[in-house]
Amino acid sequence: MTRKERFQAFIHYFAETKPEPQTELSYRNPYELLVAVILSAQCTDKRVNMVTPFLFEAYPNPKLLSQATFDELFPYIKSISYPNNKTKHLIGMSKMLVEQFNSEVPGTVEELQKLPGVGRKTANVISSVIFNQPAMAVDTHVFRVSKRLGLVNQTAKTPLEVEKQLVRHIPDEFIGKAHHWLILHGRYVCLARSPQCHKCELIHFCRYFQKYLS
Repeated sequence: MTRKERFQAFIHYFAETKPEPQTELSYRNPYELLVAVILSAQCTDKRVNMVTPFLFEAYPNPKLLSQATFDELFPYIKSISYPNNKTKHLIGMSKMLVEQFNSEVPGTVEELQKLPGVGRKTANVISSVIFNQPAMAVDTHVFRVSKRLGLVNQTAKTPLEVEKQLVRHIPDEFIGKAHHWLILHGRYVCLARSPQCHKCELIHFCRYFQKYLS
């Protein structure tokens, strides 16, 4: 199977089975999603969703969050991974939103990456989910699953390399959806340590399965 055929099979399967995938982070507006994605770095969406209702009740907008002190904000997110750094990032991010972006979440990856705590992955998530841009956020699930399936080269060593290869071969209208497809498949089927190949419907074109398990 050629790479083009593998991408076609991947898109066809998920377009049929999961035509409208969504993030599992709970949010009501761009500000809340930005905060949630920052908190989700190396942390589960489930844990983030347990924390954010109380956080957003106390700090429902960037202005109020920007006025918080470290000691005031920290207790709300202390159960999240790396709470010290993320507390500083949230305060710095909200200050910049207020001072430079009129409390509005910017719409470009370049502007988003200027915000404290916002790397390329987070910026791509916001750009894709909120602004419907063809941006591919590469987290550990996307990195792992895209390589196992054979969508990208095994020699791809960085998230940016994987991102570029995926974007090159996926039509713009499917890039945002493909991000969620890969994450959800990695989260529930193609697990890092024990991939659930027995219940995976992609094994007919999965390079990992064909190489190690077939």
